Amino acid sequence: MSQTYDCRGVYAATLADLARQDPNVVVLVNDSTGSSKLDAFVAEFPRQTVNVGIAEQNMVGISAGLANGGKVPFVSGAGCFLTGRAMEQIKADLAYSNYHVVLCAQSPGVAYGPLGATHHSIEDVAWMRALPGMTVLVPADPAETEQALRWAHTHDGPVYIRISRMPVPAVHPGDYAFAPGKAVTLRAGDDVTIMANGTVLHRALSAADLLAERGIEARVLSVASVKPLDEDAVVAAARETAGIVTVEEGLAGGGLGGAVAEVVTRTVPTRVTALGLRDTFAPTGSAGWILDHFGLDPEGIARAAADLVR
Repeated sequence: MSQTYDCRGVYAATLADLARQDPNVVVLVNDSTGSSKLDAFVAEFPRQTVNVGIAEQNMVGISAGLANGGKVPFVSGAGCFLTGRAMEQIKADLAYSNYHVVLCAQSPGVAYGPLGATHHSIEDVAWMRALPGMTVLVPADPAETEQALRWAHTHDGPVYIRISRMPVPAVHPGDYAFAPGKAVTLRAGDDVTIMANGTVLHRALSAADLLAERGIEARVLSVASVKPLDEDAVVAAARETAGIVTVEEGLAGGGLGGAVAEVVTRTVPTRVTALGLRDTFAPTGSAGWILDHFGLDPEGIARAAADLVR
């Protein structure tokens, strides 16, 4: 897993391909074409691009109007501002109205690490999970990002997708097929289960390698679809292994960790360790340093999984 990729590249390429096939595809940006890697898209599709300027609330409201008129809007902006500033519009204009709008959260989590807490988007998954009818996707590599976008293009309803800024390796096999509400087993194991997504999934796989060296076989599940969640996979993990460790780049309370805990509480109670940012604002620093600081490095993940087995 030495080669890494910026998922914004495949994001821009996928949108361009969809726009060539479907003239109803429209991309809305908040003066962020550069950071969204959409300069080439804007040049090729000027009539399918709407730049609203730094006005996220207007951007979401306009996307609702375009969806009502038969367009398929992809709304592209920094995750922290797209959710934090436009939550009311996302709730009332998109979720309540069940409009087919794809919210593409750029540079989510702690990707803007050096810019501090105002630019960290660590609450977004929890916020979006709480909205009725909202699909919440956190892809982990280029293939999963592309497939999630293509699925969202055809889905009749609002979708929230994180688009990673931090370079990540390709972790899914060549025959991987994304499906909402389905987790994928990347590594088999019956001792403990690790469920992860996004930029920390490859760290979870590295943690499983460390555990194997210590005689612990960890099942690693790729969980891009936080909502809907693959409840069958969660129940199987609860029944077949000593416990579940969830790993995510954001607040575990209300995010993937919260979603998994809710399932096991009402089905097969088991021990769940939710790794993510604690109930705090993340400090300023590089994205990698912040993840390590909160124990989201391979050793920290392996330690949490080993504690469950013990």
